[in-house]
Amino acid sequence: MTTQPGQTTPDPSPRPRGRGRRPADEVRADVLEAVGRLMLSEGMADLTFERVAKAAGVSKTTLYKWWQSPGALALDGYFHAVRATLSFPDTGNVREDLRDQLHHHRQVMAGPGGRALLELIGASQTDPDLARAYRALYSSGRRELAYQRLTRAKEQGQIREDVDVRVLVDQLWGAVYHRSLIPDEPVTPEFVDALVDNLFDGIRPPEQKPASS
Repeated sequence: MTTQPGQTTPDPSPRPRGRGRRPADEVRADVLEAVGRLMLSEGMADLTFERVAKAAGVSKTTLYKWWQSPGALALDGYFHAVRATLSFPDTGNVREDLRDQLHHHRQVMAGPGGRALLELIGASQTDPDLARAYRALYSSGRRELAYQRLTRAKEQGQIREDVDVRVLVDQLWGAVYHRSLIPDEPVTPEFVDALVDNLFDGIRPPEQKPASS
């Protein structure tokens, strides 16, 4: 089976419980790995504490101690699964770095990872715990990575001093989310390239040189 970027091959079999008490970091990592697999292969519709506990080889009490709701757990596992794929590059060329990151984002959104994220966004409208976790763990964190990269580009003279980099983030990633949430038009590689090119090249026609007399 072909996997999407950030996706691992699902392994629905539960982890065997080992003897003795495992370190908390190890237990948490096992839980996040199990949830990430489930999110990218099936989404969050049937994600319950009971199912995750069985898949990760932990108790439900452990899950309740760390996550306030199945939605918050689903988001944490999703972020764990796609974090490496959606990391922000810095090659010194901000135009190409934005293009590269947006293409990775498009690939994730086009597969099971995208469907899982849209489910999380929808569920957060009625789950306050999930809404807070989404802003703290995913939305705010990813925005901050983009702000930092664009700010460095401004300091290097690749972006004008008067440009608000927070607006640039909404222009680029907002357009991708819009097409993902309202799929009248697909999020294609050509669309991503056009977003970056329009941003850096502008949309105003070049000024005509005056005709020589």
